[in-house]
Amino acid sequence: MIRRLQQGDRDAFATLYGWYGVLIYRQAIVPRLPTPELAEDCLRDTFRTALEKIGTFRLENRSIFFWLRRIAVNKAMDVHRRHKRDRALAEAVKADGAPVASTPRPDRGLEVEDTKRLVDLSLSRLNPRYAKALRLRLIEDRSRDECAAAMGVTVGNFDVILHRATKAFRQAYPP
Repeated sequence: MIRRLQQGDRDAFATLYGWYGVLIYRQAIVPRLPTPELAEDCLRDTFRTALEKIGTFRLENRSIFFWLRRIAVNKAMDVHRRHKRDRALAEAVKADGAPVASTPRPDRGLEVEDTKRLVDLSLSRLNPRYAKALRLRLIEDRSRDECAAAMGVTVGNFDVILHRATKAFRQAYPP
């Protein structure tokens, strides 16, 4: 089955989805996501990523389920964080009571520029690899997969680099 998948057999992929789709959905995605719509989107993205990355899967005396589950958990955590951040922002705007399209403070541009300058200065003082990881993930808002590919590492290695980078940045900011 794995060889057929790696050779691009769509029927094999349909079989794989039939075997593990519901299981991945129930065990890895639903416990981490607040709404069925988000969970269904995450399941779709999980199997899309699996199809794209099936060439990297190595059969080592274990089921492909665990590989699929790891993809699903990572996707679900990313979606949950994004959803939580968006919801918190919407609630903050609602609680503030100010109209969303209010006129910005006259000094807001200066404040933003000053913050950008401090962030750039702090990033310039970090290990270049850490600075690149932070720029890719947080400033450019790329996915973990895209960041790992851009840095030429696995997603797991990227996660470690990003963790260390955030720790280093906390110590460097503000300069």
